[in-house]
Order: sequence, then structure tokens, then C-alpha cells
Amino acid sequence: MASITKRGKTWQYTVSRYIDGKYSPIRKGGFRGEKEARLAAAKVELDLAEGIQESYTPEVFADYFERWFLDYKSNRATATKRRYLTTHNIILREFGRTKIQDINKRRYQRFLNNFGKDHSRESVRKVNTHIRACVKEAVDEGIIRTDFTRGVEINAMVKAKAAEDKFLNFSDAQKLLHYLHSNRSRSPLYYLLILGLQTGMRYGELLGLKKSDFDFKDNIIKVRRTLDYKGAEGFGPLKSEQRDLEMDEWTMKLFKDELFKNSVTSLDGMVFFNPRTKSGTFSNASPNKILKKALIKLNIEPVITVHGLRHTHISILLYNDINVQYVSERAGHKDTTVTLQTYAHVLKEMEKKEKTKTRQVLDQMTMIAQ
Repeated sequence: MASITKRGKTWQYTVSRYIDGKYSPIRKGGFRGEKEARLAAAKVELDLAEGIQESYTPEVFADYFERWFLDYKSNRATATKRRYLTTHNIILREFGRTKIQDINKRRYQRFLNNFGKDHSRESVRKVNTHIRACVKEAVDEGIIRTDFTRGVEINAMVKAKAAEDKFLNFSDAQKLLHYLHSNRSRSPLYYLLILGLQTGMRYGELLGLKKSDFDFKDNIIKVRRTLDYKGAEGFGPLKSEQRDLEMDEWTMKLFKDELFKNSVTSLDGMVFFNPRTKSGTFSNASPNKILKKALIKLNIEPVITVHGLRHTHISILLYNDINVQYVSERAGHKDTTVTLQTYAHVLKEMEKKEKTKTRQVLDQMTMIAQ
């Protein structure tokens, strides 16, 4: 039976509990009335009777997130780990030493609202996704009772770059490919940009390629690793599963007969090896500069980044009715949901084509009745 006592102007409950044979009571105060304290104590007693051993030891939110990240996410790709560490720094900055037990849904919503004042909706969504996964674990562990991230609103004042401004259409992609091919003797980075456009690989995956990953017999490129071009931590695991990319003969011949014969080779056979840097790799600044100059010279808009080549490749495949399941696997997405969400603008545009095709099918069906 819980004991209820008055402490100054508020009330406190004490619930008897034994852990490993030792008396370890649960106490909590600050209740405005005796009835409120008694109801709270009754819930704790009910939980204990059902075997729920909730932790009543205060946990600093930032510390708990850090431990959760190290236990569950430390084996992720370097770029992914860096994003989780960024979220941890945001929690430290915004919540300081606040205990996770002291955060409710209203307070968390205010945090998202403030964060959204100078960040895009996508940035707010990513931070919320990280925190939500951590908070769900805290609920499962009995650290907190309720998930304060459930049903929150994602608001943002900064307008994100429009989806259609992140990739090129088929015609402009052809023009760019011709330009890169015509100027390929200037730098190995022109070959890198060509491969980015022809494969849709992430920049770190392009840098992680070794010559042994090229299967010239079956025209396949094996995507097996990524290279950390920001933190100079070397090779790391992929963001998703390993995959094999079917390639065209023109691109494969370009690498077999030209780049592989003329480029400087590292000891471990890196395709895009930069002997001028200590890490042996290229930052994304140089290829972005080359790409920007090319697009301006060709009067192509929008001016995309290297990552935009990935969006271009995937968008072109979808526009040309390539099965979304295959496109998702080729892109290295976790599942088709990621593809459908990221390229919803493409699928919306394709819907117009499907409507026309549907009418044509129906017209053919009715011809026999005419």
C-alpha cells in the first residue's frame, strides 16, 4: 500500500518496491492534492503488479540519445553516423541537461517549431525521425511512460529546394553527358561525373570504387563500399545493402580502354585516386565546380550538384517506365517507400501518361462494340 504525505504545499507518494531483495521505494512529489498523488501511486502499483519495472532514475535526454546511438547505430555508414551526431548536438544545444522524463509532447512540439524557423521541412523531419526512434526505445525500456514524439506536427519556415530543381530532364542530361565526354581529358573528375550520371551512385560510393569492382565481361559495376570524403576515415560500409549495377557498353569501354590505362593507381586499386591529398580522395567541391561551369556553359537549368546527378539518373529511369522495385534496388534505397516518397514529383508527372494510356486501352476495348 502506498503512503501519501504532505510536504509543504504539495503532496508526495511512496510506493514500496524490492529489487534483488533490497528495499528500493519509489517516491515522487510535487502533486497539488492528495487525490492526485494517490491516483499516480495507484498506477505505479498496478504497473509493478504487472511486472513493469519503470525506471524512475532521471536520465539526461542528450546522454540517453548518445548511448542509444552508440548501441544501435554505430555500425552505420560514416555519413549516416555523422547525421546522428548532428542530431545529438542539436539536442545538447536545445535541451541542455534536461531530463527525458521532464519532456512532454507540448515542450517537444515547441522545440520542433523553433527548429523549423531556420531549417527546411526535410531537415526538421530528419531530426524528428532520429529522436522518435530513440524515444520509442526509451518507452520500451520503461525509462518514460509515453512517447512525446507521437503525432507531432512538422512545421518549417525555410522553403526547401523544389524537387524539380534537383535533377535534369532527359534532353539536358544528354547534352551534359556529351559535354563531359568531350572534355574528359581535362581531369579524372569528368569520368566521375559521367559515372554519376550513368549509375545514380552516391558520391561516397563513387569514390569507394576499386578497379576490381568493374566486371567488363558482364558489364556490371559492383557497389561494395563507400569512402568518407568529409572526415577522411577511409572506406566504410554502404548506407544500404551491396548491389550490382547493370551498365551500358559505352560507359564500361570508357573506363576499360581509357581511364584505367591512363590514371594514377593507388595501392588498393581506387578508381578515383587523388595523389595530391593526404587522404588520397577528392572533396565534392571540385566536381561540383566543374558541373556548375558545364551547366552554365550549356545554358541548362537548374544548376544541380553532384548529388543531383543521382536524382537525374533515378528520375530518368522512372520517367521511362522502369519498374519502381528495380529502380529502388539499383539506387540502394532501403525499400520502395523511400523511392516513392523521394520521387513523388516524378510519379505525379507519370500519372498524366498513365491517364492517356488508360484512355487508349479503353478505346481499344470498345472498338469491337462499335
